[in-house]
Amino acid sequence: MTAKKRVLFMCTGNVARSQMAEGLLRHLAGDRFEVFSGGVIPSYVRPNAITVMKELGIDISDHRSKSVNEFIGTPFDYVITVCDYAAQRCPTFPGDAKRIHWSIEDPVVIGDDEAQIEAFRTARDDLKGRIEAFVAGELT
Repeated sequence: MTAKKRVLFMCTGNVARSQMAEGLLRHLAGDRFEVFSGGVIPSYVRPNAITVMKELGIDISDHRSKSVNEFIGTPFDYVITVCDYAAQRCPTFPGDAKRIHWSIEDPVVIGDDEAQIEAFRTARDDLKGRIEAFVAGELT
């Protein structure tokens, strides 16, 4: 039996994009991957991220925002940054982690509630498509 690949998703605050990515990969292929997420400046998981993930039947309500520093010294197969700020500040991890960068638009926008939830849906759907392609490529 092959060991699960270890994946770390990173964004600035570990509040939305990396949290949704963690939930999506676990949901889509969690039996094949160990999945983690962290942020450069952790804060709290945004309620809108929880809401839009529930629309897909994925519950991330028990996730917490974590500092990427919690993972220093941990080997990963993949480190995937999902925002430009995190990509510029991504620390080095031991081993031969493949670094991947996906520039996902920040869903935390100024606007009314509907504009904000739509921005979270857009980011979620962008991540979902990329993760489906990632899983398909990794498993071929």
